[in-house]
Amino acid sequence: MIILGIDPGLATLGVGLIEKTNIKNKIIHYGVISTPKYESTPVRLAMIDEQITDIIHQYKPDVVAVEELFFNTNVTTGIQVAQARGVVLLSAIKHCGLLYEYTPLQVKMALTGNGRADKKQVQYMVKAILGLNETPKPDDAADALAVAICHANTSQMSHREMK
Repeated sequence: MIILGIDPGLATLGVGLIEKTNIKNKIIHYGVISTPKYESTPVRLAMIDEQITDIIHQYKPDVVAVEELFFNTNVTTGIQVAQARGVVLLSAIKHCGLLYEYTPLQVKMALTGNGRADKKQVQYMVKAILGLNETPKPDDAADALAVAICHANTSQMSHREMK
């Protein structure tokens, strides 16, 4: 099963693809989608849609796993990330059909067994689980791989499926 994990963001959106087999999880691809700050939000959202669609068509994931939002005190940033996340959800359901969502707590629990694990602990586990020599960079890409690993290691009953 090929899993596309996504860490949503407007300026930088992390993507990570893994293949889950009976033996282990194997890394396929990871990186980020970056949008320029000088562009308007609608243009940046269109860029995200185009690039997510391209990734889905290129790698043909069986499922897409997206991290749910964690709201901080910056409402403007939260709204922008929510808009980018909405575009990702729409692209995923249109072009893949299977969509799973995980909270940051679920991702941390699935990788470390500790819902309060810090970023370094999660990144260490991404590196260890995928058998990598180095932690994937940038952080957004490592976070996206963590979401994909969370899905690979978690059975979740609720999902959205395109009919």
